[in-house]
Amino acid sequence: QVQLVESGGGLVQAGGSLRLSCVVSGRTGSNYAMGWFRQAPGKEREFVTAISGGGAIRSYADSVKGRFTISRDNAKNTVYLQMNSLKHEDTAVYYCAARGVGTNEYAYWGQGTQVTVSF
Repeated sequence: QVQLVESGGGLVQAGGSLRLSCVVSGRTGSNYAMGWFRQAPGKEREFVTAISGGGAIRSYADSVKGRFTISRDNAKNTVYLQMNSLKHEDTAVYYCAARGVGTNEYAYWGQGTQVTVSF
């Protein structure tokens, strides 16, 4: 079993930055690819970014490319999401998720952290 706890959300002005953290406990380590997703009010949850177990492979949604950076520190069992040049449309609840290497489904999810970007 894997447990995920996000932190770092908050209120920020447009153009500002935030860094989200996701601490992973349980069966941890580089066996899990990690992803960040977000869900805005009235919208479906959407993919934001993902990173491979070892950290070498990263992918981003077009809407955040060049502004967001995902990273991981397996020694600390933590995944980060650095968000720069935030826009109002980035406002959402952000979730981290874990996917076993070799599987297609994110089986484990955190409780989410709210990010609000004011105009």
